[in-house]
Amino acid sequence: MDGVVRWIGGEEMEGEIGGKSFGIHSDEHAGPMQMVLISHAACSFIDVIAGLKERISNVRSAWVEVDADRAEEKPRVFTAIRMKYVIEGDVPNKLVTRIIEQSHEKLCSVGAMITGSGATLNWSLDIRE
Repeated sequence: MDGVVRWIGGEEMEGEIGGKSFGIHSDEHAGPMQMVLISHAACSFIDVIAGLKERISNVRSAWVEVDADRAEEKPRVFTAIRMKYVIEGDVPNKLVTRIIEQSHEKLCSVGAMITGSGATLNWSLDIRE
């Protein structure tokens, strides 16, 4: 995996990886730590969506709400992450719970880096039929 980050002006940058480019750290674009937080949620949510397999047709809508605390002193690493998975549809709570647990225990590489640095992770699940 390789990429590049270019300085645009001020504190604004542009990243490029795999032929995809995106803004970084501007009025319109997320900063690096915001991207890491969203990447953690997306990494786990990809596992959840993939894990639902044939039951995905029973899902009307789904999202993950995420927030975090950061250390006061530099480097301002994440100290706590909270995720709330919301699924609207007819899916078994037990199945989704197992998928989320597997994501956080074995599959989500972004989460492994964050919790490996000492951040706590708490999550909840809200299934709305």
